[in-house]
Amino acid sequence: MIIAVLNQKGGVGKTTIALHVSAALAEGGRKVMLIDADPQGSALDWAAARTGEPPFAVVGLPRPNLHKEVPRHAASYDDVVIDGPPRVNELARSALLAADAVLVPVQPSPYDVWAAREIVALLREAHVFKESQIARFVINRKIVNTAIGRDVVEALSGFDLPVLPTALLQRVVFAESAARGQTVLETDPAGAAAREVRAVCRELRTAFNGAGAGA
Repeated sequence: MIIAVLNQKGGVGKTTIALHVSAALAEGGRKVMLIDADPQGSALDWAAARTGEPPFAVVGLPRPNLHKEVPRHAASYDDVVIDGPPRVNELARSALLAADAVLVPVQPSPYDVWAAREIVALLREAHVFKESQIARFVINRKIVNTAIGRDVVEALSGFDLPVLPTALLQRVVFAESAARGQTVLETDPAGAAAREVRAVCRELRTAFNGAGAGA
């Protein structure tokens, strides 16, 4: 499966989600490559901060012909995760064309909901070429017991794009693990954050397989 993590709005947690989805897939015994397609290179910085090799391969490919290069890499891996750029451009379009599944991170704020329009429009355009592609919103940095945290799913319902049942809550452990070049699956594998990450990954795979796209 080739998964692209995309949103035209910066700061929504694309890299954090791409890293953790990659880690969850690798934890399940799959051979995984994470492609850093963000010119900022945050996933590469994360890998450089590690002591020892990461549990999945990390390469930088911020190129507008990404969709032509990904199949060559995908042939050697069970899964490829693409950490996309923070805006809709030719690079984002290329990542979208390469993907079997797309995760769109959204924080529970009106600004993030409004900004989702552009990536949803791009997904509709890509569907002409990728009819079997699935896409899902994933709520990131949700704060419990807040009205906006409860209402964000309803606010996103107008986009006709499903929201994964599990949200990733606002937790300090994500930043603490990133500073060491690790994920929460390594620093606190039995913790709530790790359980949420695994659930998001499981729900995405279930949606992908349920769409008849295969594993």
